[in-house]
Amino acid sequence: MSGLAGKVALISGTGGGMGRAAALEFAAQGARVVGCDLNSDAAEETVAMVCEAGGEMGSAAPVDLTSEEDTATWVDLAVSEYGGIDVLYNNASVARVGPWDEMTLEKWRFSMTYELDLVYLSTMAAWPHLVRRGGGVVLNVTSVSAHRGARFVHQHAHGAAKGGVLAFTKHLVVSGAPHGIRAVSISPGLIVTPATEPVVEGLDDAGREALHSGIPSGRLGAAEDVARVAAFLASDAASYINGADVPVDGGITAV
Repeated sequence: MSGLAGKVALISGTGGGMGRAAALEFAAQGARVVGCDLNSDAAEETVAMVCEAGGEMGSAAPVDLTSEEDTATWVDLAVSEYGGIDVLYNNASVARVGPWDEMTLEKWRFSMTYELDLVYLSTMAAWPHLVRRGGGVVLNVTSVSAHRGARFVHQHAHGAAKGGVLAFTKHLVVSGAPHGIRAVSISPGLIVTPATEPVVEGLDDAGREALHSGIPSGRLGAAEDVARVAAFLASDAASYINGADVPVDGGITAV
């Protein structure tokens, strides 16, 4: 039996990409998923996909996770429907990348808001319910850009925001320990999603070749690669993994 069977899992950004893949994977392993997204139509498509596959999922949309009110509404939906939550998977984020000399304060602040602040707000909203549950898991998505620079596209604000998520996760370990709450993170490499496809497609042949040659596994990542790791880390099978950051990057950060 899966270590997710019967657990209530909040997953943000389920309208597509890694969030959709996670919703499908968690539900397939028996979790009752409550997703959210800014895009209502895309969020409902994911719900339909999960239900068609035999899983259980609800969703709130549109939800702006930079809004305390919207975030509380999403969390309250899960609690009212299922009586509590067991897993918070902070997947959603929106990045601003590009050359350093084109970085503006507006772009910088956008990344901090939509990559770091929303993780804080979701965690604060879910925390009392995890405590009341007697334990649970907060799973945060960071990035390899929190660990190293990137040549193919500059990621100063993105890397700084995700570095903040990485550090935030470590401090949650201390706060969660008395309540049986684990905090772990995943650092994806270049995962092919609707958000990253334009970046990859914008590279010339030489750029794509250089990108692939820098990945020891020899390929770009898929959303399902991350979803499977996330489902394991959120499960009872990973009950002694706490405070770890797991790279899902094809070996990029190892060399």
